[in-house]
Amino acid sequence: MYDENTAGAGSVRDTPGHPAELPALAPLLAALQLTDSAFPSGFYTLSHGLEGYAQAGAVTPETVPDLLHDLLRHGVGPGDATALVLAHRAARAGEFEAVAAVDRRLFATKLNREVRMASVRTGRQMIDLAAEVFGGRAATAYAGVVARREAPGTQAVAAGVIHAGNAVPVEHAVAADLFAFCAGFAGAALRLRLTDHRRAQVLVRGAAPVIEEVAAAALTREAADLGGHTFGADVMSGRHERAEARLFAT
Repeated sequence: MYDENTAGAGSVRDTPGHPAELPALAPLLAALQLTDSAFPSGFYTLSHGLEGYAQAGAVTPETVPDLLHDLLRHGVGPGDATALVLAHRAARAGEFEAVAAVDRRLFATKLNREVRMASVRTGRQMIDLAAEVFGGRAATAYAGVVARREAPGTQAVAAGVIHAGNAVPVEHAVAADLFAFCAGFAGAALRLRLTDHRRAQVLVRGAAPVIEEVAAAALTREAADLGGHTFGADVMSGRHERAEARLFAT
């Protein structure tokens, strides 16, 4: 039986006149704003390869979750997520040349031109906006590095720098970016009619254990291990780049 006098025992509870002390929310709020689909970085224009698979008839509503999980494990995790972690740590240390080195390496690992261009277009837009929206030394300094073309400005590295500047813990930063990828993928599946609104939410929730797995692995990798391989997705992206009609940039 539920007993309101004992419920929550052992945890911090607020009482009238004595609200529970909350942790600082500024980093969380910054992370939510940066990864929200309304943040105008252009992330919403990407299907993350899904449109290419749909055009080729290589994915069905039933196999959409498997495709998402494979992209996370073999592409985004070893690539973008790992780069975000490395860039976050370097930016926190104020080592922007190290951030630029991660940026250049991530760019080089992206074999497909469409994917490379989408990454730097969204990344440059993100870092440029962040210097104005969030301010702070990290975003401003790295926006200058990218503007001088000393580094390509990939999306994952830009996100890592911005999260670091906003004091978002690296574990939360990489999880937030992976969640944004999944939410964008689900949104694309919805627009491509590979799912409906209810199943899109099931898709995102079903990716949570994979996000945890991929984030944990990304946190242990070093720069020499940076780079994912999704050859099937690269082939689909190459076909998509030459398609006569496209809804998404990738």
